[in-house]
Amino acid sequence: MSKKQMHDEEVLGKAYDSRLMKRLLVYTKPYRWVVALAVSMLVMSALFQTALAFITKSGIDDFILTGNAENFEIIALKYLAIIFGIMIVSFFQIYSTMWLGQKVQDDIRMEVFAHLQKLHLGFYDKNPVGRLVTRVTNDINTLNELFSSGVVNIIGDLLMLTFFVSALLYVNWQLACITFISLPILLVATFFFKAKARDAYRVVRLKLARLNSFIQEHLTGMTIVQLFSKEKATYQEFDSINKELRTGHFRSVLYYAIFYPAVEIIGAISLGMLFYYGGKMIGADTLSFGDLVLFIYLVERFFQPIRDLSDKYNVLQASMASSERIFDLLDSEPAIVNKTITKSPEKFDGKIEFENVWFAYNDEQWVIKDLSFVVEPGEKIAIVGATGAGKTSLISLMYRFYDFQKGSIKIDGIDIRDYRVEKLRSHLGLVLQDVFLFSGDFARNIRLRDESISDDEIITAIKRVGFDRFMNDIQKELKTPVKERGATLSTGQKQLLSFARALSFNPDILILDEATSSVDTETEILIQNALIELLKDRTSIVIAHRLSTIEKADKIIVIHHGELREIGTHESLLKEKGIYETLYKLQYKRELQPSIKVN
Repeated sequence: MSKKQMHDEEVLGKAYDSRLMKRLLVYTKPYRWVVALAVSMLVMSALFQTALAFITKSGIDDFILTGNAENFEIIALKYLAIIFGIMIVSFFQIYSTMWLGQKVQDDIRMEVFAHLQKLHLGFYDKNPVGRLVTRVTNDINTLNELFSSGVVNIIGDLLMLTFFVSALLYVNWQLACITFISLPILLVATFFFKAKARDAYRVVRLKLARLNSFIQEHLTGMTIVQLFSKEKATYQEFDSINKELRTGHFRSVLYYAIFYPAVEIIGAISLGMLFYYGGKMIGADTLSFGDLVLFIYLVERFFQPIRDLSDKYNVLQASMASSERIFDLLDSEPAIVNKTITKSPEKFDGKIEFENVWFAYNDEQWVIKDLSFVVEPGEKIAIVGATGAGKTSLISLMYRFYDFQKGSIKIDGIDIRDYRVEKLRSHLGLVLQDVFLFSGDFARNIRLRDESISDDEIITAIKRVGFDRFMNDIQKELKTPVKERGATLSTGQKQLLSFARALSFNPDILILDEATSSVDTETEILIQNALIELLKDRTSIVIAHRLSTIEKADKIIVIHHGELREIGTHESLLKEKGIYETLYKLQYKRELQPSIKVN
C-alpha cells in the first residue's frame, strides 16, 4: 500500500509524469492498430487543412483576380473533395479515439475490480468503501477522457502546428516572423492560465470529494436524521459545502473566461499586424493577395490547436492524478496469497486443530494468544467469551481473511496455508449475525451465481430451515425481488435465508457467528429447528452470546482476552464455577429481569 492514503482526493501530481504515462500506454498495446488509424487520420486531416489553404490561394491569384474562369470548376471540385475528405477523416479519427477510450476504460476497470476482490479484509478496514468506488468510477472515467480526447488529439494538435508553421514559413518567412511576434505573449498567458487552473481544479476536486462523502453518509443515516428532526441542520450544512464547491467552480470558470478572450485578442493583434504589413507588401508587389488570404487562413488555424492544447493540459493534469491513485491501488499487494504448490481436496473430513496460535491485527497487540484446541470430525463445539475476547477473529483466521503470526491451524492434518484459498473456503460454511443480501431475488441470494445449485435444491433448503412459512408459492416467489441489503425482510427472515444459503452449498464444516443473537423468540425456535438439520453429519463451530443455545454442544470452549481458559461440556463447566458459570449466571439474570413498568 502506498504511503499516500487512498482517500487523498486533493493530491495532484505533475501535469505529465513519464512513469505513469508509460504504464497507461501499456493498455493501448492490444489496440495498436486503432492508435495507428487515429494518428494516420490526424496526419491526413492536417495535410488536408493545409492543402485547403493553398487551393484557396490558387483560386484567388490564378482565377478570381485575373478574371480567368477557364478550368475554375476544377479548383472548386478540388476544394469540395478536400472538404469531404476532411469529413471522412474526422469521422474515423473521432470514432477510433472514442472506441479506444472506451476499450481501455473497460480493461482498466475490470483489472481494478478483479484486484479489489483479491485484497484481504484488513485492506477494507483501512480504506473507506466510498473512496474505492470513486477509483472504479470517477477516476477511470477521467482516464477515458485522456485516451478518447487527450493523447491522440495532442499528437494531432502538434501536427497541425507543425504543418501550419511550415506552410507560413514556406509562403513568406518575413511575414511569418511578424506573425510569431505575439507568441511570447500567448505563452505567458498560457502558463499563467495553467497555474491558476491547476489550483482551481485542486480545490474543486477537494470540495467535490467532501460533498460526495457528506451525501453518502447522510443518505445512509437518513433514519437518524429524521428520528432526531435534524433535516434543517443537515440541509444547512449541505448548503455550506455545496456553496464552497460552487465557489470553486466559479473560480475555475473565471480563469477560463479570462484566458479564452485573451487568446482571441492576441490572435486579433496578430491578424491586425498581418493586415498592416501584408497590405504594404502587396502595395510593394512583394506579396500576392492570395498569399495574404492564405496567411490569414493559416494564422486562424494556428491559434486553434494552441487553445486546444490548453484544454488538454487540464485533461492531462486530471488523468495523471487519477492514474496515480489507480496504480497505488493496483500496487497494493494482497496479504493472502496461494503458495506455489497447494492442495485442493474434494472433501474435508472435518478435523480442526489449533496449535499454539498467536494473532494480532497490529504489530504485537495480540488478539489471540497461544491458543490450542482440537475439533474432531462431526463434533459440535461452541466458543463463548465476553465481547472482544477474540471469538470472531478465530473464524477470520480459519477462512484466511487474515493470516496468523505464530503457530498453525490444520484441517485434516494439513496446515490451512497449504490449501488453495478458494478451495479452503468452498468447504467452509459461514453464517454471520449481520446477514448481507444483494439486490436481486431469493434464488440469486441463495445460490450466489452458482448455477450448479438447482431451484429444487434451493426449495429443499428453504423448507429445511423453515423459511417456506413466509412464502405462499415457493416456486414463484423464488424470483421475488429482494431490495438492497434485504430492506423489506425482518432480521429473522434474513437469518433464515442465510441458513438456506449455507445449506444449499452443503459445506463440510459449518461456522455460526452469533447467528441467533438478534432474532425474536419465535424466529429463534425456527432457527433452532433449522440448526438440527444444518448441523447434521458435519463438523460445526458455534459462536453465541445466548448460552442457552449451545447447552447441547459436544464441547464448549471459553476464551478470555484471546486465551483458552476453560473447555468442557455445559454441565462440567458449570461445576468448575469459573468464567463460564459467571457468564451463564449474568445472562440468566438479565433474561429474568422484569420489564420496567410505567404508571
